[in-house]
Amino acid sequence: MTSAIIVAAGLGTRMGAGVDKLFLELAGRPLVAHTWQRFEDAGCVGEVILVVRDGRQPEYEALARQFGFHKPFRLVAGGAQRQDSVWNGLAALSAQAELVAIHDAARPCTGPGLIEATIAAARETGAAVAARAVTDTIKESADGLWVTRTVDRSRLWAVQTPQTFRVEVIRRALAEVRRRGLVVTDDTAACELIGQPVRLVTDPKPNPKLTRPEDVPYIEWLLRQAQAASN
Repeated sequence: MTSAIIVAAGLGTRMGAGVDKLFLELAGRPLVAHTWQRFEDAGCVGEVILVVRDGRQPEYEALARQFGFHKPFRLVAGGAQRQDSVWNGLAALSAQAELVAIHDAARPCTGPGLIEATIAAARETGAAVAARAVTDTIKESADGLWVTRTVDRSRLWAVQTPQTFRVEVIRRALAEVRRRGLVVTDDTAACELIGQPVRLVTDPKPNPKLTRPEDVPYIEWLLRQAQAASN
């Protein structure tokens, strides 16, 4: 079985004080409900684990009722760092779970093809990540004020989610992170510590993450476009 972990325990500080981006209403429903719907609709996913800020569980239970999410799901309290939240989510997986797709709750536009492609790649290789080749010219700066050098972008990739793994692989990788007392910004970085190859999976469709207020109009437009295409 393939499970999904939706990580929804972050504070979203770059949206500004007092703004819970996951509950911003976009295209007729809270942002996180769009993300949840993606995995509710994914036939290749058998269960959904939502890692949320402790105390917010009733709001997510209400979302499930409001939008008719029937796929088995569990709510798990998040940890101090993202990697701790993922660790808590892994502990809540069904014993039958062989693969797990880990996804940012603030990335609501992910298409079914990308979810399926990362699952297929992880089944084959052990680990896979949604990614895009970097197209901007990249500069390195030592002090944040002056350009130090231009970085060769031909080998650079921006990773997204879902990041999908064989369950035993990501458990072993995050156990190594915890053993070393490290902080990693994504789950595939943990795989690098144990020498686990990670397959890059690309998709031409936009898969943005809502991080700052200026992201809202674009993501809402994408969501409305998807709604119109499905009607």
